[in-house]
Amino acid sequence: MNAPLTPTALGVGEARARLSELTVVDVRTPGEYAAGHLPGALNVPLDRLPSALPALRRLPAGELLVVCASGARSENACRLLAEQGVTALTLTGGTQGWAADGHALRRPESGARAGWAMERQVRFTAGTIVLTGIALGLLHPAWLLLSAGVAGGLVFSALTDTCGMAAVLARLPHNRPRAADLDATLAELDRRAVAPRD
Repeated sequence: MNAPLTPTALGVGEARARLSELTVVDVRTPGEYAAGHLPGALNVPLDRLPSALPALRRLPAGELLVVCASGARSENACRLLAEQGVTALTLTGGTQGWAADGHALRRPESGARAGWAMERQVRFTAGTIVLTGIALGLLHPAWLLLSAGVAGGLVFSALTDTCGMAAVLARLPHNRPRAADLDATLAELDRRAVAPRD
């Protein structure tokens, strides 16, 4: 099966108008999701998407909207889903675009941990490593290679529109869903896959 090169994107206005008929899946980390998400969005982090495939396959075509912070991860998720025979839409501008257009974001009632957006985590980590490399470079010039390596990684990330550092950071415990949270999300996806739409 040939996957589309560019996923179909919905603008914020169209997504808002169709929100009641869409199943929204937020592929950001649980911490990012807790910091604010589209109303009714279910959290399935990008690296856990394969777990949700059975339920996602049963959703009616054209009713799955995948979102992230800015749209890059959701486009990648749509491509991965298309390779598995699941048609999904992506939100232009992501959650940031939704909020910038003046629409409210939902936050969990209580007990959920809000965290930094992945982009912020990457900037913090890259900056810390670069500064550490420069500081250690004062002791021995070979340590400057650490900073050069991060700089090269950032250039590669920009050229390929991928981010290895984000992939590593997403695996840290604070960015991982608890098993119970993911199980509840998968159960809700199963329910939506078989429930008739109003």
